[in-house]
Parts: sequence; C-alpha cells; structure tokens
Amino acid sequence: MILCAEGHEARRKLGRMKRWKPAVELTKKEQFIVKRLKRTRKLFAFLRLHRHELFDDDFQEELESMYRGTGAGDEPVPPALLCMALLLQGYHRISDAEAVELTIMDMRWQMVLGCIGDDEPAFAQGTLQAFRERLIKANLDRRLLERTIELARQTEEFDWKKLPKDLRLAIDSRPFEGAGRVEDTFNLLGHAARKIVSGVARLTEMSSEAVCRKAGIPLLLSSSIKAGLDINWNDPEQKDEAIERLTAQLCKLNDWLDRNRLAAEEPLKPYIEALAQVRTQDLETENGRVRLRRGVAEDRRVSIEDPDMRHGRKSKSKRFNGYKQHLATELDTDLILACAVTPANRPEEEATPLLEEDLERWNTRIGSLSIDRAYINSSLVQEVIAGGGVILAKPWSGRNSRNPLLFGKRDFKIDIRARTITCPAGQIESFEPGQVVEFDPEICGACVVRSRCTLSASGKGRMVTIAEDEALQQRLRKLQATPIGRERLRERTGVEHRLAHLAARQGPKARFRGTRKNLYDLRRGAAVENLETTRRKIDRATKAAA
Repeated sequence: MILCAEGHEARRKLGRMKRWKPAVELTKKEQFIVKRLKRTRKLFAFLRLHRHELFDDDFQEELESMYRGTGAGDEPVPPALLCMALLLQGYHRISDAEAVELTIMDMRWQMVLGCIGDDEPAFAQGTLQAFRERLIKANLDRRLLERTIELARQTEEFDWKKLPKDLRLAIDSRPFEGAGRVEDTFNLLGHAARKIVSGVARLTEMSSEAVCRKAGIPLLLSSSIKAGLDINWNDPEQKDEAIERLTAQLCKLNDWLDRNRLAAEEPLKPYIEALAQVRTQDLETENGRVRLRRGVAEDRRVSIEDPDMRHGRKSKSKRFNGYKQHLATELDTDLILACAVTPANRPEEEATPLLEEDLERWNTRIGSLSIDRAYINSSLVQEVIAGGGVILAKPWSGRNSRNPLLFGKRDFKIDIRARTITCPAGQIESFEPGQVVEFDPEICGACVVRSRCTLSASGKGRMVTIAEDEALQQRLRKLQATPIGRERLRERTGVEHRLAHLAARQGPKARFRGTRKNLYDLRRGAAVENLETTRRKIDRATKAAA
C-alpha cells in the first residue's frame, strides 16, 4: 500500500507538470520567418516544422520522468521546451545567459520555442542549467541523439527499405582541447592549495589571509606561488630547494586542516585529493629530500579544475591537452549513431566499449566497419569479424622503421594457413601469431643478401614479429593493393566529414569540464548534425521533385 501511495503521489506530481504542446500549423508571422530562412540558418525552419515529431508524447514523457519522485513535479517550464532550447544553444554555440536573452531578442528562437510576442524570457538561466544536469544524470542526452535518428527514419527521403540490412559503419576520432588550465607542478600545487584556503575561509568566515597565517602557508599570500618563491628558475638546485619549501608549507596546511577537523568537509575534499594526487605523481623522495620526479608519471594530472584532462598527441611532434571525441557514423545515411569521449592519453580502442553501448540500441548487425588502424585491436573489431563482417582499415606499412634501406616485413612471404614465413633468400620458418620469429643464425650468416636484411651482430639471425592479427593485416594489405580495395578504404571519409562539421560547430576547445559533460556536449552536437543531415536530404528531394 505504501508503494501504491508513493506511485500515486509521483503521478499526481507528474500530472501538474506542464507539457509542451507546440502547434503544427504555421501562423502568418511564422510563414514570414520561414521564408526568410531560405539561405541561412535553415535549421530553425526545419525545427519549427518538425518539432512536434521530434518531441512526441512518448519522448516528452521520458523527459518528464526525470522529475518523478524528486518533488519537482510543478516545474513551470515544460522539459521538452528546455530540451529544444539546449539544441538551439548547441546550434548557436552560446552561453546559458545568451540563450535566455535570445528567447526574447531573436524571432527565430521565439518561433521554434513557440513564444513569439512574449515580453519575458521563456525560462531562467538557473532553470536551463538545472535541466541540463538532470538530462545528464538520467542519460537522456543519449535518447536525444536517438530521437534525431528516429525522426530521420520517419522521413520518406531516407527510404530505409532500400538501405542494406547490415550497417556500414565508420569510426574515427579527433583531438579536443580541454577547458581546464594546464599548469606545471608548482602551479598545480599552488592552485589546489589556494582553492583549499578559499574554501576554508568561506566555511569559517575568516579572511583568506588569516587562514594562510594560521595554517602556516605564507607563500599563498603572494600574487602567485612562483612570485612567493622568488628564485632563478633556470637553476636546478634552487628549484629543488623551492619544491622542498613549498611541500613543507603544504604539510603544515594539511596538519592544520586535520587539527581543526576540516579535512572531511565536502567543499574541500576534491582539492585535498587533487593536492595529494599531484604530490604522488610529480614528486619523489631521495635521501630524505623531496624533489621533482625524473620522468613523467603514468596518467599524470595536468589541471586542477578539470581532473579528467590529460596530455595527448596528434603526432610525434604535436601535443594537445584534453580529450578525444569518437564518432560512429552510418555511411549509407551519414547519421551519427554513437559518441564517446575519452581522456587524451587513452588509446582509441578503449572508446569502442562506450560506442557499443550506444550501438546496441539499434540491434543491427555490422556488415562492414571502416576504422582508423588505431582501433584495430578493439573488442568491436573482433565482434565484427566473428559475426562475418568486413574490416576496412589501412594496414601497417610493413617497412623496416629502423632502417628503410633494409628488407621490411612486406618483403617476407607469410603463409597464414601453413603458418610459415619465408625470407627473401628462401629460408623458411614456422610461427605462431604474436610470436617473434628468428631465422637460423648460421644460414643468415652465410646469406648473400645479409647486408640488405639485418645489421645484427654475427651469430644472430633476422627477427620478424608476427602480429596477433596477422591474418587481418594480410587481408588489408591485399585490399590496399587494388584500385577497388583502395576505393573501399576511402569510405571512411564519411565519418571524417561529420567530425569536420562538429569541429566547425564546436570549435577546437571544450566549453565544459569533465568527461561526462563533454560527452553530453558531443551528443548534443551530433544530434544537431543529424538534424542538419535530415534537413539537407529533404531539401534535395524537394528540389529534385520540383
């Protein structure tokens, strides 16, 4: 009975929630605006014409379920309207404050939201922010992306009956600069300590200066940590002395927090943990003295405000700080089906389980998978192969990377069925996948082409590494050797174009901190991109019919 009463109360509260009921027919004013949107910002017109389909009753009920049991059933703004506002915000790439203003200053926003002529904003800034937090917590940003795909399926222009039953999928990634400030060890420690001091000042109603003096960390009274240390930063000995001085004062701060029972306070915990993490990763003790670590710790933290950011590499010479965005695109429709975000230092293959979670929703076999070879060792590749699908990726070159003048792996004949490898001079060895094969040293020593094969010392034979996926690599090399095969490998440009469009829309740098919020932003951008793709296809079909 208690459960029934709770359910009744939840439904009662849900019943009080306003539901967005956008009109279908255009008013004269809206007809005028739509006509003006023939050349630029065409998505506004598309959203006005299809908003009732995108936010149908079932999806609106899903959005309203976020408020069930939270005591927020009397939300004055319909959740679907706020969700549409988030789409428009991603389309325009603007802040929450500007989004609020555009609901009364921009007739295109008013038309889509159904508030033309209103003198008051459609919602408050805090309302939009709170809705976004709910959407992320409920993982309904993924449903928003799915709704754009479902909307496309409802249009005749895609003609889903004529599309292949099996997916032709492409996956790729792009680097994405994080929003957090990247700092060296001294500034990371100082930044975290300042946050702790300011948090203590708010909790105790003392001034930050008083906290610094009581806690025994006067270095924070300077304009910056490095200004307070005031050393020659080119002198290694002075830097070692400076880090000892700083860590000594940080220890005093920690002891003071413990004595005053402040270390467990919730506002301080993230920064206390950050301080401990940076000290563990960036410092080491030698002969009883603290010094900067020689070398870089694995998974090193680079920002205090964004704990998920990491160092990553675009190439051997180019580095970036932040994240990698991953997309899975259906090549026959150009629709984005799945998204993932990982810290910049993680290999691409770690993103595929996240992408698979989104792809499972469609319950469709992947017939071909076009990927960058960085994804080649992923679990998704193995699943596609096991299901009889085809993998399309550029193979490893097979050249001798250490010395291009020597024979490379591609100069050796590898028989996958017989599991034998034959060198250019005809010597044969057997192998197992994942094994390093060493040819007979005596035969190699007397070989007439030894100088072109190996620079190893006398008494050693040529060695060749056989990959775990050698059979796949062989198939990819054969594919790359034919014009038809190279054409199939170029199919991956479909996902590259989607990434380029998102990069133009989002810019090179994140607006949010943390992996999860950046995943939300990627999903929102992908939803806008899918809507644009649907709009373009409908426009082309309309022009062709005319």
